[in-house]
Amino acid sequence: MPSQRQLKVGEQVRHVLASALAQGEVHDARLEEAGITVLEVRMSPDLRHASVFVSQLGRSGVDDDILRQLDRVSGRLGGHVARGINLKYAPKLHFLVDDTLERVGRIERLLDEG
Repeated sequence: MPSQRQLKVGEQVRHVLASALAQGEVHDARLEEAGITVLEVRMSPDLRHASVFVSQLGRSGVDDDILRQLDRVSGRLGGHVARGINLKYAPKLHFLVDDTLERVGRIERLLDEG
């Protein structure tokens, strides 16, 4: 169970990342065109690692090349996080696909069939 501090910092990181991606502060045309949405950020107990769950607007999941590009620019995005949040260490960002909507759709289909 995450602590209140982890939840609070995770939400702050989510806000900074979502803002940076939405406003094109990463200066990456592919990411700007991809419509990346940051859905959730889960912080490690020591706040040094952040699991960033993303989705792509209008698609189920995220293209692998977009995920690789997010990993490539994670240093720049980490810089935005470091400037936007007062932490001792800037967290290392790990980007993951959020498949919640796919799972919800699968469950709904199973319920409809049942």
